[in-house]
Amino acid sequence: MKTSLFHGTEFHGTMVSSNRIIYTPSAFSRSNLLYLQETGRLQARKPHVSKRENLSSFLFFMVISGSGSLTYDGRNFSLSAGDCIFLDCKRPYSHCTSNELWSLKWVHFYGQNLKNIYKKYLETGGQPCFRSRRPEGFVSVLDDLFHIASSEDNTIRDMKICEKLTALLVLLLEEFQRPSAVSAKASGRRSLQEVKDYLDTFYPQKITLDFLENQFFLNKFYLSRLFKEQFGISVNQYLLQVRITRAKHLLRFTSLSIEETGQKCGMEDANYFSRMFKKVEGMTPRDYRKLW
Repeated sequence: MKTSLFHGTEFHGTMVSSNRIIYTPSAFSRSNLLYLQETGRLQARKPHVSKRENLSSFLFFMVISGSGSLTYDGRNFSLSAGDCIFLDCKRPYSHCTSNELWSLKWVHFYGQNLKNIYKKYLETGGQPCFRSRRPEGFVSVLDDLFHIASSEDNTIRDMKICEKLTALLVLLLEEFQRPSAVSAKASGRRSLQEVKDYLDTFYPQKITLDFLENQFFLNKFYLSRLFKEQFGISVNQYLLQVRITRAKHLLRFTSLSIEETGQKCGMEDANYFSRMFKKVEGMTPRDYRKLW
């Protein structure tokens, strides 16, 4: 099945002048990929209001010039050149240009896992409206999406679009990640990079929250909460991730037994090691080794 599109070059209405692509992805793309619904560029010709709700779509747009306002999920935002907006279109929203008529670049897109990704975005501190630290990255992705969607290469076009939509989501999540000492200092909180570095180095040893409390002179409950805030994962989950990653390396590149591998990675009990490995990787250590 070929992917189809409608390329509305320079649509002129009484309210806007736009260059948009309305895109219909293949059934395969709808089932398996992030896929494009619409992308384009818009220049307002008169002040106007656009309202939408209950759409199975997510919208990202950037204000390129001019100014306006957004109402979303009961909140009001003033927008100006350089602002970025990322919305779940199931929720009602409206936006309008001011007398300083704005120009926008936008993309509507969707995918089976996008609701969970948006939830993750909000959990990491993502906002419906923000001013980017690296606006050129968003402009580049939007321009690439428009170029790819308008191309004649039907064979892998949807895969390229999915790649660019993934890049857009990475940029969005990076805007609000808080793993660095800089962000910790800005919030007046201690950076836990040293704790993370300790786990990376001493993962073979027995490590508990009580131990870390004594090692770093931090209340274990405060340490646990702050670690998750800064790295998006709990201390125990991160430690398990480090151990399993190391175990995978040993299983592939050494002849150590399963029991010895677990011991080298801080999991003395072979049954516990196998159980945790399967929980993370979906297979036993023995089955993982057979793959290689």
